Amino acid sequence: MLVAPSLGYLVLSPMLIVFAGAVLGVLVEAFMGKTHRAAVQFTISVGVLLISLQQLWRIRDISSTTAAVDSVTIDKAGIFLQATVVLLALIAVFLIADQDNFVAQASAVPGSNEEAIALQQKNQQTEIFPLFLFAVAGMMLFPVATDLITLFVALEVFSLPLYLLAGLSRRKRLLSQEAALKYFLLGAYASAFFLFGAAFLYGYAGTISIRGISAAAGSANDVLLLIGIVFVSVGLLFKISAVPFHSWTPDVYQGAPTPITAFMAACTKVAAFGAILRIFYVGFAEAQTLWRPIITVIAILTMVVGSVVAIAQRDVKRMLAYSSIAHAGFLLSGVVALNKDGLAASLFYLVAYGLTTLAAFGIIGLVRDSTGEVTDLNRWIGLGKKSPLIGSIFAFLLLSFAGIPLTSGFIGKFAIFSAAYQSGNIAIVVAGVLSSAIAAFFYVRVIIMIFFTDPVNDSVSVIIPSVKSKISISIATVSSIVIGIAPSALLTAANNFANFIK
Repeated sequence: MLVAPSLGYLVLSPMLIVFAGAVLGVLVEAFMGKTHRAAVQFTISVGVLLISLQQLWRIRDISSTTAAVDSVTIDKAGIFLQATVVLLALIAVFLIADQDNFVAQASAVPGSNEEAIALQQKNQQTEIFPLFLFAVAGMMLFPVATDLITLFVALEVFSLPLYLLAGLSRRKRLLSQEAALKYFLLGAYASAFFLFGAAFLYGYAGTISIRGISAAAGSANDVLLLIGIVFVSVGLLFKISAVPFHSWTPDVYQGAPTPITAFMAACTKVAAFGAILRIFYVGFAEAQTLWRPIITVIAILTMVVGSVVAIAQRDVKRMLAYSSIAHAGFLLSGVVALNKDGLAASLFYLVAYGLTTLAAFGIIGLVRDSTGEVTDLNRWIGLGKKSPLIGSIFAFLLLSFAGIPLTSGFIGKFAIFSAAYQSGNIAIVVAGVLSSAIAAFFYVRVIIMIFFTDPVNDSVSVIIPSVKSKISISIATVSSIVIGIAPSALLTAANNFANFIK
């Protein structure tokens, strides 16, 4: 006799609301005329994210291991990670809604102002909003999934829209097409590795449950377990751009529309690291002697390669891509720590890094010339003298990435390296500190280029941002400043929510 599955709709409601908003967005795209479609899609996106955030606040003290037939576990850490994804997505959607980032500016269109507005409305890519919401919903499911099949489904739900979003500027430049194709092909390989590893883990434990894999530790062939861990890790490490699975990152960051790059860089890292933390803290904790040396080496390589290669970059988006790779190495320190302090530090770091990243890419989208967005660092010379406010904000964000004191980046690095040190991983702390020093060099070099070098004839200007871009950049920047100056509230929240149900 078939029994209907038991679903905890209350604890699943934050995800279900976003999924429903995505489906509604598809219907709007299919049946509504172009005139008001962009405004309606933007309203739906902001509305469902706010409602989802309200539901997460409502269930903040609720835990459930059977939210969806033991395939989804809602616990403290899961709620914190979901709330982080939604908050960052809410800021990112204001950048994404600025359609000038995807189509030609109306001011550059010949003819009357009415003709320019009509052409801009015609070219608006409103399909971006439902794709964005599907990606957000998948990212919310990923860190709370507790079996390998649900993990794979969540991985594909947020990956497939991202492949499409990366190619949305295909009519403006070939780099966007290249970015989407590389991301798709390499992402497909990574998914295949994940499935291959899942098969080995099932062969080892006889179950696809993460908790079941942990319970089977020591009772079967450890060779199968090691192979399964390695292949599953490949699929997950691809998503966080860890070395040697990072080759797609600089090309995709450079080629994708800048608001999409901001969304990917901030939210994908939160979702992917949420899943990695759950798998290693819950499923593989009993087998730490097998995987800890491997992840330690990968973390060190990721920090060093990301920091060193970034020095040679002459494109600001590629520079931040390698910076993102280095930060993935720093975050892996929290995975290797395998203690509550490591989990709390990782949660704090993800919030701080996400906010700084959104603000930084928001600033990059404002730097343009007559042909559009300019990311060549040689063209940024003297930018701080032309626009002191924008230059100052970008300089502050770079200092936060570098981990300079009184910034959120410093607090995050201090917390995560402290946790790694307490767990006895001295090598990863030493590599992290040295990598941070190397990274500080290229961040400071950009600041010197912006403020202490005279502008040249082919330098660029800063456009006046739209209201949506102003809201997004302002919220992200101010939040980053507040976290750096007064981090205690977020640190306390991260520590209170640093708990996985095992």
